[in-house]
Amino acid sequence: MIYIYNDYGGTHTTALAAAYHLKQITQSERKLSTEEILNVKFFNKLTKNDSGKIIFHGIDENGDSVYTIGRKSSKLVVPALRDLSLLLESKHHFEEKIIFSNTSPTVPIPMSIGGFFSRGLKIDFIGVPLLVTGAKQCCDNIFRLVENTKQIGKSSNEEQVIILANESYK
Repeated sequence: MIYIYNDYGGTHTTALAAAYHLKQITQSERKLSTEEILNVKFFNKLTKNDSGKIIFHGIDENGDSVYTIGRKSSKLVVPALRDLSLLLESKHHFEEKIIFSNTSPTVPIPMSIGGFFSRGLKIDFIGVPLLVTGAKQCCDNIFRLVENTKQIGKSSNEEQVIILANESYK
């Protein structure tokens, strides 16, 4: 199975989702610390040049691959990847189940503003504290989104490619 977490930039909520999925950070009754957030691989590290790139994060405990992608404002990226996956399945007997899970609904306002300052304007002294505040606000939602994504992946759903909009995590 392949999991691909996606959002606008691919470097904040997707990086946290991949880290939760791979158990690089764990959920508890507390919020993540600033250090834990900033130490997540790829958190606030990707640039505009990384947009549209599928980035490998690791293999989970079940042997499943975990990736992320920043799709910018294009609503066409995930459907195009879905169609490509189905084409590979039909033409080349590719039989791997793929789950596309949108992390955008979890993004709070401080994270959006922080991402704009840090990644867009390169003003980290304003952006990074806002990103950390936003990450602390949404970490529970991201954890629940990841757990739901994994549960759907394990289900006996006949579909080979599943797209999760995750609107309930707003």
